[in-house]
Amino acid sequence: MLSVHDTGAPAPCPLPFNLAAHVLARAGDMPDKIALAVVAPTGSERWSYTRLEASVLGTGTGLLKAGLRPGDRVILRLGNTVDFPLAFLGAVAVGLVPVPLSAQLTAPEVGRLAAALAPAAILHDARLPLPDPAPARVIGLEALHAMRDLPPAPIRMTDPDELAYVVFTSGTSGSPRAVGHAHRAIWARRMMHGGWYGLTGTDRVLHAGAFNWTYTLGTGLLDPWSLGATALIPKEGTAPEALPLLMKRFDASIFAAAPGVYRKLFMHGAPPALPALRHGLAAGEKLPDATRAAWEAATGTPVFEAFGMSECSTFVSGSPARPAPPGTLGYPQDGRRVAIVDDAGAPVARGEAGIIAVSARDPGLMLGYLGAEEATRARYRGEWFLSGDLGRMDETGAITFLGRADDMMNAGGVRVSPIEVEGVLASHPALAAVAVTDVEVKPDVRVIACFYTAAQDIEEKDISDFAAERLARWKQPRLYIRTETLPTGPNGKLSRRALRQHWEATHGQA
Repeated sequence: MLSVHDTGAPAPCPLPFNLAAHVLARAGDMPDKIALAVVAPTGSERWSYTRLEASVLGTGTGLLKAGLRPGDRVILRLGNTVDFPLAFLGAVAVGLVPVPLSAQLTAPEVGRLAAALAPAAILHDARLPLPDPAPARVIGLEALHAMRDLPPAPIRMTDPDELAYVVFTSGTSGSPRAVGHAHRAIWARRMMHGGWYGLTGTDRVLHAGAFNWTYTLGTGLLDPWSLGATALIPKEGTAPEALPLLMKRFDASIFAAAPGVYRKLFMHGAPPALPALRHGLAAGEKLPDATRAAWEAATGTPVFEAFGMSECSTFVSGSPARPAPPGTLGYPQDGRRVAIVDDAGAPVARGEAGIIAVSARDPGLMLGYLGAEEATRARYRGEWFLSGDLGRMDETGAITFLGRADDMMNAGGVRVSPIEVEGVLASHPALAAVAVTDVEVKPDVRVIACFYTAAQDIEEKDISDFAAERLARWKQPRLYIRTETLPTGPNGKLSRRALRQHWEATHGQA
């Protein structure tokens, strides 16, 4: 039996369609219901569905009045505030193409990404760095705030396959890829509502991530709003140890976070009783078994994991309706066609290891990498789109994660290309050669390590300061190790795997 699991075709996306219209479709039915609460131990900032819809469509009007036109790409250089989802949906509603960028990116990184986009404007929180000169005209927060009170823009209904938004993901080449997603991506996310979340319109979803993280945007905001649920987002600067109190005080029924946040919750004792909580959600990296057990013992609720990628969001998961067997990621969501394939794209036998792949016809799959047609084609093998991660499918269709198929690193749930980091550090004048990989420093905790050769010892602070000026925090190595040589394979190519294995054998979990 081959490792192919087909759960049936999803319902076709309506035509015409608009992502923002789909997200706001319930607003008229529940105008006074709280759509969003920005929560803190001292209270909350509440947004009704009426206020949310009016502010989104007013923002759309303002962006058009500013001279922007459908199809224009607009960079979102916004902080961890409600400004981010209002700008994102306002842009999408009127046919602009928002491009969210992490608040942690440095000015040089923003400049490199903007060069690949030709943006028409940058929506900017002045607290965040921009290149000088800015690569496009800048619209600041004061102007954005004023747009909220403008008359509502008519939503631009369009073809579901039209480009709606762009997110960046690192590629194995070291150059971040601009991933173009269609309006239909939000329609495809309906397969996650039952296949992962167990989400209903009565839920109150507390997502521990920042507004401007795509995991938060989808799981914490857009999906709950599309069902008329309430989104709870911690106020900027909220410490992880405050999250259990917020869950209890604001009656969260679902909690979503990266595995690293779950680990931090137990650094200050077990969470209090959470009577309203039904379960937790985790994605971005593998949730350690010990962390899962601690959560379940403390709260009496399960955690459901999901596996996916920036190019398709999640498509394999456990759920309340079908929990994942121990040690597995779970099952392909209803409506998905998923396989384990070899390098040529041929499905392997059940029980054999291979590359996790999703159907090239999946409605949630990206349109492609903008300006990188060859890189886009390289991810396809016949009817399959390759994830780049290894797995094994059992007789029931459950999939076990077996690790990466390449050298990509995972930093707190975000993929990072070692080539990108090496390219920056290699420009340090005192470093002769550089290799970067992630290493396990204690059970289930991995950090990025930089191994380098140099003519003499170098102060670690000198290298780390150099990195901090040029790389976002999550891309910066936590370890800097001088070595005599860097390992290579038979073909002379750098072997990051050998470097990682040697370090972990001699230093790991010390």
